[in-house]
Amino acid sequence: MKQKVNIATIFPKHLFWDMDCDKLNLEKDKAIIIPRAMYATTPDTFEQDIKRLEQLYTPRVIVKYLKNTKENISNKVCVSVAKRYKVEPFLRYSL
Repeated sequence: MKQKVNIATIFPKHLFWDMDCDKLNLEKDKAIIIPRAMYATTPDTFEQDIKRLEQLYTPRVIVKYLKNTKENISNKVCVSVAKRYKVEPFLRYSL
């Protein structure tokens, strides 16, 4: 796997507004990359966004980092990811 990549060539640059996209490492920074990649997804863009992530990470890794992130990922995104990978639904925020 290519470790260094300008993530802004794969995902919208504004998702990584507070860091230098050229310096992100796919392995070391996956706890940042995975949640941020899904942060702005919508029902219309989910399929495209998740496929981009799948080019970089396995489903197991994607689920792991979404479950443990402190980023503001919507419950709808979490449920969509769980359905896609046929895992038990998980929520970032409980009511």
